[in-house]
Amino acid sequence: MRIDPSLSNLDGLFPADFTEDEKARAKTRFLKELSLKAHEFYGGKMQTVPKCGVYGLNWFNVWYTPGVSSVSTAVRDDNDASFSLSNRGNLVAVVSDSTRVLGDGDCTPPGGLGVMEGKAMIMKYLGGVDSVALCVDSRGEDGVNDPLKIIEFVKMAQHSFGAVNLEDISQPNCFKVLDDLREACDIPVWHDDAQGTACVTLAGLLNALKLAGKRLSDARIVLLGAGASNTTIARLILADGGDPGKMIVFDTKGALHAGRADIRDDPRHYRKWELCERTNPSRISTMDEAMKGTDALIALSTPGPDTVKREWVRSMAPKAVVFACANPVPEIWPYAAKEEGAFIVATGRGDFPNQVNNSICFPGILKGALLVRARKITDGMAIRCAHSIADFSERRGISPDSIIATMDETEVFAQEAADVAMQAIEEGVARVELSWDEVHDRARADIESARALVEDMKRLGHIAEPPRGMLEAALAEAIGSIRPS
Repeated sequence: MRIDPSLSNLDGLFPADFTEDEKARAKTRFLKELSLKAHEFYGGKMQTVPKCGVYGLNWFNVWYTPGVSSVSTAVRDDNDASFSLSNRGNLVAVVSDSTRVLGDGDCTPPGGLGVMEGKAMIMKYLGGVDSVALCVDSRGEDGVNDPLKIIEFVKMAQHSFGAVNLEDISQPNCFKVLDDLREACDIPVWHDDAQGTACVTLAGLLNALKLAGKRLSDARIVLLGAGASNTTIARLILADGGDPGKMIVFDTKGALHAGRADIRDDPRHYRKWELCERTNPSRISTMDEAMKGTDALIALSTPGPDTVKREWVRSMAPKAVVFACANPVPEIWPYAAKEEGAFIVATGRGDFPNQVNNSICFPGILKGALLVRARKITDGMAIRCAHSIADFSERRGISPDSIIATMDETEVFAQEAADVAMQAIEEGVARVELSWDEVHDRARADIESARALVEDMKRLGHIAEPPRGMLEAALAEAIGSIRPS
């Protein structure tokens, strides 16, 4: 079979007699096999390329010594000049200790490089933002991961960057790292697993409830999983008008409520305790009970496909919304949730309808923060970004299989950037003030330039097309894993 390198029709790659379950499992295996082969072929995803020209030998004396001395002294006299006299103003550090990499857990410090490079690639292609992957070792002499080591590293490195994107840090360390650095640093420190996922989930939920004819303030919501993502999702939903009395959150030990002394007595879990105090006043204890009549389930927990039970979905309210966003395998396959009556189903994957993934958010929100040189990204900026995504998606048209913009819609990122920048200015955390149009147009131009650069490199042969045999081998392995010959 000739495989289209664009991979635009994954479902069409597999035998026609594959069941929905077989097809879903085969797609996951194919993407994993191809990822490993493609990363080996390209040697990773990122490289460093100059943004200036060398027009003759003496230009080395301009870009380096002796000319560059004037840049050093200018920044010495005004540190904020570093944002305009270097690439700092458009540069993000993607920092991780790799202790919670997707659904694979602790992968050792270098084990997160593939994900962090992926973050950097998406940031450049979708947001026109440069970034560098920094996987650090946070283990102490006793082998235990110490959040203070990440905090100190970022505080020391912050002067080289315009923002920091924290990634794949296990809880509860992730909460302390983010909260301490947001206050200690003079640039935005953003935890994409938490804030980014919360932002895009809120955007998708707003539009899903709108299609279902329901309001956020009236909706009964169950959140399965109480890690960095879902605890922040819950916080943003409540901040945006959700009713805490109609929300129930579950962790691995059961439902959160004010009777959970194990959480109350562990100061590391202060974010979970805040939810214990506010939500589930009836102290409902089981998923079976909680799911009855629920309007929306937001699952970011153990990869499935049987983590979310069919009977739970069957017991939900009419026109129920199910977000099954574990990676790499959702907690329930979309087809199964639909068979049990779900009105709208979303996952974190792009090969199913309704991808609710932070890649729709972080390129735009970081671009907006960088353009006005924000000192932090506030919850207000994240909520503004969620509404920007939801509003953009509604204007271009939403449906049960398309509740949110996709990564190929360039304009959504430019509009996010502009809306977020305006919120930063309103909240007084921006160093410079620009108009909405100025931010939008600069963001749009940078995004288009980044995409054009990639296309030019492909056209000129600096980026090779993946070999046909590599795609075919990955497909054969995927099909063989389901139906061995």
